Amino acid sequence: MTLREAQKRMTRELLLKESLGLFASKGYAATTIDDIAAAAGTTRQTFYLHFPSKAQLLKELISDVNAMLTSDDPSLAEVVASGERAQIRAWLGRRIDQWPEIQPYITAAHEGAASDAEVQEAIDHWFESAIGDIHEGLDRADRFAPSSRRVRGTLAFGQLEFASRRWMRHGWDVDRDETLNLLTESWCTLVAD
Repeated sequence: MTLREAQKRMTRELLLKESLGLFASKGYAATTIDDIAAAAGTTRQTFYLHFPSKAQLLKELISDVNAMLTSDDPSLAEVVASGERAQIRAWLGRRIDQWPEIQPYITAAHEGAASDAEVQEAIDHWFESAIGDIHEGLDRADRFAPSSRRVRGTLAFGQLEFASRRWMRHGWDVDRDETLNLLTESWCTLVAD
């Protein structure tokens, strides 16, 4: 890698990092491209060399958070295919433990989706991917009627998404371990029984 390529990569990463901080402090809608460029110590023109729009930058942040959530082994599809309560509980526990780290990404993504259709499309694609992983796991295990597998995936993922968004707005107004236990029980009913 050349020095110029390294500088380009570093500038891109700095734009992403600074935008995430600004989205958390000011909100997505109130943060301008000029704000992001200034926080990164660069210019609007440099911003546009890396991202065609603020929405495109946010889509990359959504991609980054998805990578954080899906980088572990076993994958969600493998966990669902196993049908093992312990694996399901461990997978859900890892997701819950990531909530503090992913909170600024998720909050910015949902704020951005309210005003940018392409951000909403990226979130929809992300959710569909997770639902698809659950569906794939059920297909591998040949568990439940094929016509119910997608609905099961939608309900299971929807519960986790709702719990995470509630935590991100209110914190632990219910016990973390109780939440994990009940999510595990519900997921096992939906994808493992």
